Amino acid sequence: MATLRNLREVPRHLLVCEKSNFGHEKSRHRQLVETHYHNYRVSFLIPECGILSKELKSLVMETGPYYSVKNLPLHEFISQEFINTFVKKGACYALTYNTNIDEDNTVALLPNGKLILSLDKDTYEETGLQGRPSQYSGRKVMKFIVSINLMDLSLNPDSKNYKRISWSFKEKKPLKFDFLLAWHPTGAEEPTMMSYFSSYQIQEHQPKIALSVLTDLQCPALQSHVLQGEPEVACSAQELLDWLGAVFSHVSLNNEPNNFISTYCCPQPSAIVAKAYLCTITGFLLPEKIGLLLEQLRHYFDEPKLAPWVSLSVQGFADSPVSWRENEHGFRKGGEHLYNFVIFNNQDYWLQMAVGANDDCPP
Repeated sequence: MATLRNLREVPRHLLVCEKSNFGHEKSRHRQLVETHYHNYRVSFLIPECGILSKELKSLVMETGPYYSVKNLPLHEFISQEFINTFVKKGACYALTYNTNIDEDNTVALLPNGKLILSLDKDTYEETGLQGRPSQYSGRKVMKFIVSINLMDLSLNPDSKNYKRISWSFKEKKPLKFDFLLAWHPTGAEEPTMMSYFSSYQIQEHQPKIALSVLTDLQCPALQSHVLQGEPEVACSAQELLDWLGAVFSHVSLNNEPNNFISTYCCPQPSAIVAKAYLCTITGFLLPEKIGLLLEQLRHYFDEPKLAPWVSLSVQGFADSPVSWRENEHGFRKGGEHLYNFVIFNNQDYWLQMAVGANDDCPP
């Protein structure tokens, strides 16, 4: 009975909504984007738009590349050559794929040079590394988190700490994973990951891009200063987020009596827009590229437009060991960690951040 009761329980979700203005000196829109490291999907919706501007379309087409490497040994990340070539000369990102955060060992490389390992109990003990119990383990600790600062390691390659980690990765418990990799260089010279990892099975990928024009779309009425909505005047931020999820999932919003799949309909008040442009980008997407998209959407209203607002939604990888910054991320029943910007024509914006059951409150 206890098991059945647990299955019926709705897992805890956290949604944080706030409003600000891009011109405000304390606006944290850049920081929020830059510290959400492992992004799987980006979608933006522009009401009253049938054609993308050249600038915006160019940014969309330049969101790649990223790479996949099979059976990459973990010791490659602590080599002096890798650290000097990629970690110190840009923002380097890596994430294991085809792994489940709640069942398997997972690894992530963050752009600040931190290598984060989420290990099961047996693997953790076999590595001999120092870490901490996962905060979502419960009474019986089954997962451990190990954090390795590559920048500190590179300062003293003859240290006991470096030798212990190297011995662990190369001899005591050699670990190999399939990785997604991406790099945002800061200098003019750009050594390629394809050539650096040429001795392994490496492939270059471009993100998948889906462009569509939605016609006669019923859109919620919004007012930038009314975050919680107002009856018969404007919809709330939470109602908008639910509606965006339905639009991105191509759910019918008609609430027809013979529709047994979905009874969802657009929140009220609302208005019909003749056209709305929807773009969805899927892959291993860098925060730097997402930041450029956000900046371009900010300037969408530099010239008068019919649209009162546009939105930009970003979803993180469900099986990443972190969500924002170095905040531990778990899966449990959902694994979601996402954020959404609603950008208004007066440069006000709403920011919505959502996480699932095994996550700290968003920053």
